[in-house]
Amino acid sequence: MYLPRHFEQNDRQALIALMRDRPLATLILAAPDGPTADLIPLEYSPDEGEQGTLRGHVARANPLWQHAGSVALAVFHGPDAYISPGWYASKREHGKVVPTWNYTMVQARGRLRVVEQAPWLHALVERLTRHHEAAQRAPWHVGDAPADFVAQMLGAIVGIEIPIDTLLGKWKVSQNRSAADRQGVAEGLGQGELAAQVQTHGR
Repeated sequence: MYLPRHFEQNDRQALIALMRDRPLATLILAAPDGPTADLIPLEYSPDEGEQGTLRGHVARANPLWQHAGSVALAVFHGPDAYISPGWYASKREHGKVVPTWNYTMVQARGRLRVVEQAPWLHALVERLTRHHEAAQRAPWHVGDAPADFVAQMLGAIVGIEIPIDTLLGKWKVSQNRSAADRQGVAEGLGQGELAAQVQTHGR
């Protein structure tokens, strides 16, 4: 990706936080017949491999898993917003401003592996369920469903994992603007994660 130095995010913990807070990634695969893209929730394990490992599952009917060994690119999308030039203090000073878009994102690249073993899949589904159900008043558990139904569902999915060899972050949050312009952007965005990023990453 195009990554000017002033937008590069080198804080590993920030990258991990975004992947965990927004796990629904766009998974792009370099398949032999052309690129494919799917939205897939992915689990990030930071302690496996030099850059960590991503894990998830897809429907067995999805041909994605048949391309084991292909290069995969997982794109995790953080908050984003349109930035109006009317928010800049410099608009009132000289008018030489244009609209843009602010956003944060993480890209993780590696080669796709496929896992079909039922115990592996069962453990993955249980971990994902515990994580995503944690905020519910009455969390659903895999064991709440009949065992034969769970086995049937596990047979309908295929596990995937991506040992990461490249992990990049891009935080485009007005670092290239003046302090006054950044303040105007933060005020224009109002309360929220992206406004906080603009205030935190200003230079």
